[in-house]
Amino acid sequence: MSAKDGKVVTVVATLGHGDKTQEISYTDIKVIGNGSFGVVYQACLCDTNEIVAVKKVLQDRRFKNRELQIMRSLDHQNIVKLKYFFYVMGERKEDVYLNLVLEFVPETVYRVARRYTRQKETIPMIFAKLYMYQLFRSLAYIHSKGICHRDIKPQNLLLDPSTGVLKLCDFGSAKVLIQGEPNVSYICSRYYRAPELIFGAVNYTCQIDVWSAGCVFAELLLGQPIFPGESGVDQLVEIIKVLGTPSHEQIRDMNPDYREFKFPQIKAHPWPKVFRAHTSPEAIQLVAKLLDYTATKRLRPLEACLHPFFDELRQEGVTLPDKTPLPPLFNFRSDEIQANPEIIAKLIPTYLSSQVPGTDAPLEDGSGSGGGVGDRRSSLLESVVTPSATTVRETATGPTPQISEVPLSTTEENAATRSRHSSGRRSPETQQQS
Repeated sequence: MSAKDGKVVTVVATLGHGDKTQEISYTDIKVIGNGSFGVVYQACLCDTNEIVAVKKVLQDRRFKNRELQIMRSLDHQNIVKLKYFFYVMGERKEDVYLNLVLEFVPETVYRVARRYTRQKETIPMIFAKLYMYQLFRSLAYIHSKGICHRDIKPQNLLLDPSTGVLKLCDFGSAKVLIQGEPNVSYICSRYYRAPELIFGAVNYTCQIDVWSAGCVFAELLLGQPIFPGESGVDQLVEIIKVLGTPSHEQIRDMNPDYREFKFPQIKAHPWPKVFRAHTSPEAIQLVAKLLDYTATKRLRPLEACLHPFFDELRQEGVTLPDKTPLPPLFNFRSDEIQANPEIIAKLIPTYLSSQVPGTDAPLEDGSGSGGGVGDRRSSLLESVVTPSATTVRETATGPTPQISEVPLSTTEENAATRSRHSSGRRSPETQQQS
């Protein structure tokens, strides 16, 4: 794919949602990312002058592309939008490339956090609240559809600095998890891998995303990864330094097939001592509820949104430091409400719900942006959302599990920094599963 010197590329593409095809033209193409998955370009749509990202991946003709199937099933303000997709032939006649045309979002949590770290500052707490709340909203949405992202990390959290909106991206590792069906454990980027993955579990749940989100949150508070490691064993050591040695029961919960229990007995490090002085007690409490060895004891995404740490976002009149209004945070869609009616009823601030006289009146978000949610706070209990995304099988077999290692490839972003902190921990290097 090339369009240097203002040349225009024209293709027939399918809409991200629906089966309608149309001719699209784009220009000003430049590479903005690459890895084992393929290449990401930035381009400009000629008809609208809209900037988009085009993710180009080699398509295996034998299978449907799982990322495409999942992205076509998603529609949420905190998830990057699939606008079009199309296929092109490679240089070899047997090669076919899938191109995903996505909305372009200019920043990432990774880059924003790094800028604060370089200045020896931590990210302002209002931004930590805003970013984590929106991440949990996106996770609640995909988890309600049975979809596990399996690669939550700061690099995959896109930010629009002009609005404060966060969008989850890169569903190349995502999968619909079906109870009883095994899944590969060599998934998720280093530093953000849940302990059950390190223990080689193949029957994990969507709660591995919650662990990863907890690692992202802790990193925002610390200014550096909380559990770095050069290998699976090394990373497990870092986790044990903080959480203490897992009990036999906790190890069985993580992976019933794991038989090696030879770990030194180390006591848990008090959470307040893990973080800097004056770190919000509510923030520390939330981290502790996300980073638990036992997946079922971790908060679920919307339960995390209810945590007192986010209460400031629910106060009337709160703005960003530059007085910019907060982005819509309470404009829950009908499918979000149907999936978690009781929790969402608690999430809507009193000052908003009290403004709605009728049960079906539209609810404004309080940030100046309208949000389409009715105030039917208790009448939606009978409705539920069922998983609908296409399932693509993957096999996971092997002998008695050992500590799981992850194949790694360094990306341009992740190699940019090698700073060490007091315990000699390194800055993140991550892998992208093909």
